[in-house]
Amino acid sequence: MEYSPPPLFKQGPSALARLIFFVVLALALLISDARFRTLEIVRGVLGAGLYPLQRAALVPRDMFMGAADLAVTSATLRTDNTQLRARNLRLSQQANESAQLAAENAHLRSLLQLSQRSTIQSIPAEIQYDTRDPFTQKVVIGRGSQQDIQDGSPVVNENGVVGQVTRVFPMQAEVTLLTDKDQAVPVQIVRTGLRSVIYGTPKGDSLDLRFVPISADVLAGDELVTSGLDGVYPPGLPVAKVVRVDKQADTAFARVVCIPIAQVRGARQLLVLHYQNEVPPRPADEPDAASAAKEAKKKGAKAADKSTSDKDAKTGEQNAAAGATGAAGAKAPAGTAANAATSANTASARPAPSDRKPAAESTTKPAARPSAKPQPTAQGTRQ
Repeated sequence: MEYSPPPLFKQGPSALARLIFFVVLALALLISDARFRTLEIVRGVLGAGLYPLQRAALVPRDMFMGAADLAVTSATLRTDNTQLRARNLRLSQQANESAQLAAENAHLRSLLQLSQRSTIQSIPAEIQYDTRDPFTQKVVIGRGSQQDIQDGSPVVNENGVVGQVTRVFPMQAEVTLLTDKDQAVPVQIVRTGLRSVIYGTPKGDSLDLRFVPISADVLAGDELVTSGLDGVYPPGLPVAKVVRVDKQADTAFARVVCIPIAQVRGARQLLVLHYQNEVPPRPADEPDAASAAKEAKKKGAKAADKSTSDKDAKTGEQNAAAGATGAAGAKAPAGTAANAATSANTASARPAPSDRKPAAESTTKPAARPSAKPQPTAQGTRQ
């Protein structure tokens, strides 16, 4: 009896032959699809047919993610709503207090006859792009001279000072941020009223409060606002907060590190302030007493030298005139010489006026002597 396997267990081709066949078929499909795009239609039909199955398989995941997002969104909205209500209440209270303070300030200023502060006009602007220089902290806003943007105007956002306008174009303007190494802002500490100047740093991530003595009362957490003494920034704008104070014995000033209150790099919408300072200009510096005395001495010395030179010039002119007169008397005839001698003797015999200068007298006498010498000759001629 011949043994044969049941029909269910008939193997057909060998496993190696089937492996080689399917490998060759896979390579042929890959090459044809890569070279000739033959399976694009088949792939599209399979994708369209399997899409409902895919969406049905993803329904549990979408439901779970939607429930989680709903819970998180609800919690976030409740938290934000609570914070905004508290902030609204605080701002309402501050608005009431500011209105009362403004009325009181106006009354006191009218009582003391002080000039009212000018209102600050603001122009909204939006940052367009950063500048090309990576070593500076500057941005370009979409407002320019056509929108009344002026050079030097302060730039702020809802939190505080962001920077200052440094270049103005017709439709754009360049703003130097507060953290730039070349930017300086006069500030004062709210708690103590100490005034100083805050500068940016080369890294652009912090601020440096300079010219603060070691003995000054500066603590971490103090808030800095603009002092308004420079006439550029309005007083009272929030600028920075102190984070660290380093006092060393070998230096006269303390190193105070601050961080800006406003998000300098995160701000997108800004306000450009048009601040007009009505303070009169600074008077001219008066000279010191020592410098005034030196100037007076110099002027006196110059006047004395000038008068001496004038006297010398006059004396020289008179001597020259006297010499010319003597020479003319020597060359003149005998009669003329006698007459000149007689007039000279008569002039010398007359009393000299009191207001006549000694130099003139000394000049007149030598003029008479040369003319008197030919007198004997003239008399001998007459005899």
